[in-house]
Amino acid sequence: MARDTVETHFAEVVGALRPPTEKGDPERAIRPGSPLTGRQARKVYEAQLASRLCDVAARWMRENDLGYYTIGSAGHEGNAAVALALRATDPALLHYRSGAFYLARSSQAGRVANEGLRDILLGVAASAEEPIAGGRHKVFGHPSLAVIPQTSTIASHLPRAVGVAFAIERGRQLGAPGPWAPDAIAVCSFGDASVNHASALSGFNTAAYGAYRGLSLPILFVCEDNGIGISVRTPPGWVEASRQPLIEYFAADGSDIAETYEVALRAAAHARENRAPAYLHLKTVRLMGHAGSDVEIGYRTRREIAADLAHDPLVATARLLVEAGLETPDGLLSQYEAERDHVLKLAMEAARRPKLTSARDIMAPISPRDPQRVATESARPPKGRESVFRTLPEDEGRLTLAQAINRTLADQMLDDPGLIVFGEDVARKGGVYGVTRGLVRQFGTERVFDTLLDEQAILGLALGSGVSGLTPVPEIQYLAYLHNALDQIRGEASSLSFFSQGAYRNPLVVRVPGLSYQKGFGGHFHNDNSVAALRDIPGLVVAAPARPDDAAAMLRTCLATARAQGTVCVFLEPIALYHTRDLFDDGDNGWTAPYAPPSRWAETHVPVGRARSYGDGRDLTIVTFGNGLRMSLRAAVRLTQEEMSCRVLDLRWLSPLPIDDLMRSAELTGNVLIADETRRTGGVSEAVVTALVDNGFTGRIARVTSQDSFVPLGAAADQVLLSEQEIEHAAHKLLS
Repeated sequence: MARDTVETHFAEVVGALRPPTEKGDPERAIRPGSPLTGRQARKVYEAQLASRLCDVAARWMRENDLGYYTIGSAGHEGNAAVALALRATDPALLHYRSGAFYLARSSQAGRVANEGLRDILLGVAASAEEPIAGGRHKVFGHPSLAVIPQTSTIASHLPRAVGVAFAIERGRQLGAPGPWAPDAIAVCSFGDASVNHASALSGFNTAAYGAYRGLSLPILFVCEDNGIGISVRTPPGWVEASRQPLIEYFAADGSDIAETYEVALRAAAHARENRAPAYLHLKTVRLMGHAGSDVEIGYRTRREIAADLAHDPLVATARLLVEAGLETPDGLLSQYEAERDHVLKLAMEAARRPKLTSARDIMAPISPRDPQRVATESARPPKGRESVFRTLPEDEGRLTLAQAINRTLADQMLDDPGLIVFGEDVARKGGVYGVTRGLVRQFGTERVFDTLLDEQAILGLALGSGVSGLTPVPEIQYLAYLHNALDQIRGEASSLSFFSQGAYRNPLVVRVPGLSYQKGFGGHFHNDNSVAALRDIPGLVVAAPARPDDAAAMLRTCLATARAQGTVCVFLEPIALYHTRDLFDDGDNGWTAPYAPPSRWAETHVPVGRARSYGDGRDLTIVTFGNGLRMSLRAAVRLTQEEMSCRVLDLRWLSPLPIDDLMRSAELTGNVLIADETRRTGGVSEAVVTALVDNGFTGRIARVTSQDSFVPLGAAADQVLLSEQEIEHAAHKLLS
């Protein structure tokens, strides 16, 4: 549907309206029985009109090569009435057709009209002055409006929205309130096509599960149902039929702001008063196509397009105001033309504003680093340790990797009352491998709890908790399971700071048991050795500790960098080393380590991106990590006995790689062998080789890796995984 068709239709229909003889009272109900007053209806109309004209301006800007985004809100402007039914402080995660909601929220917060308009138009122009994303993407968001920006990833924000609702209540219970009011509700809007997405289903199911369990989850889901997703029709009645029966359902005509406001008030009251989820189904229309480049006539009939035009919400609200005696047709048409000229002038101004012009400026929000602040945060000693530990960890003697992680979590939970640990089987069972054993007894079920079996739900709870002021430490039970919900890390967690210039952050440490070499328990879902998808995510920190002392220090670092900088961290724990005690011989206890007392945390601090070196050999540097460290140390001893002087460098951090330490160790020997337990294609060794070459290393490089294979069950795994013998053979070949 062309822009001029929509504008012409508005002028013709409004111009033909006939006002009543008596002038209306703006303080009275807009129509009998409605809670919406005439004054409120005018406010809604102003937001609707401004949103519509922003869409008109966006199409004009694109046609004149002044703008870059044309997915508009035309037909969905009834969501301004939803904004009016909520508080300006209720956290909102909005659909990309939420222009009217955003402008209504901006007005609610006391901002002048031009401020909201400028926000939107600067986003269309990709200006560096746009207040939330700074020109990185066109999003609706603003920290002063409690609007958390969402990108265009379909429905990916619903699990996070449930997490925000969860955190509102849980933070209050823990005495660690975040930015939201204690009786706030989360609001989350989306389209009808999105209700079919796995992320949406995860969000609905998690909210229903919580309601069934009696948990407080005050969230308002708002489905804006225009009956079509780009070109694919939603079957009539599908949204109603597919709804979750445990979530209270409300429905309204989104083109009728009086009905929308009344129903939205009831839905919001249900969520707020019962601290329970509610589902508001708004029937809307889509005008001017999906986006500026969309030719609707290619997949819709003219009758269908005309039917949507007949339900234009802007026309409907204009009619409501005229029939109530609050406006005249001529007045509305004059207002339209004056506002149109004003918005187009603002669009011209927005187009002239500065753009992002350097990679440095663009990337600035991705991974801010403040090493000194992190070091200070990491070294802060907890209080009241005697009330939790029967024996202080530093007095227990040498600990395994699993024990060191467990004690570190306990210490950090003592220090941070908002730190919560959760995932599948982490509470009563203490994790499949016992890593979280005893934490629920020490800290209670409000801080250590089991979740439903859904990785998207787990990460969504974490994302909502992080943006709401808590410090979430979710566990994804196995590395392979993380791929079930990777977009929650890639598209939601790691992008939030980028698209909000750091105004919203995800302080998050995701614990992931993973990697291979489990004896007697295998298969590719429990022995997954691929981290390529994680290393591809901008700003994501990936820690891979192998030894107990490193695990304790690195976990403290990850939590410190999450709290201090909002960093998203994946803490990758080698399952096969969890309970390993010996390095060379039975009973040597070479893979255990004492736990550093808080008085030594500063001196044992491990900064992000710092490796650890073993030995002082001058012939060969073996670069490795994870299970490869134990294999490489054992191989290095045998190589040294053969008069090949070796040093072993444990990367410890897979992203960012410890480039300085890598280059230093490489230059000391001139020969580098990379022992990589991940796959040959897309594995860590490729990145290490690239880093060496990019940084000018001119010595000899070789690598030995696992095969490009899924890991099979049982002893067959040995045929495709890196082995000590392969490391030794590769070393001989490199030095021969």
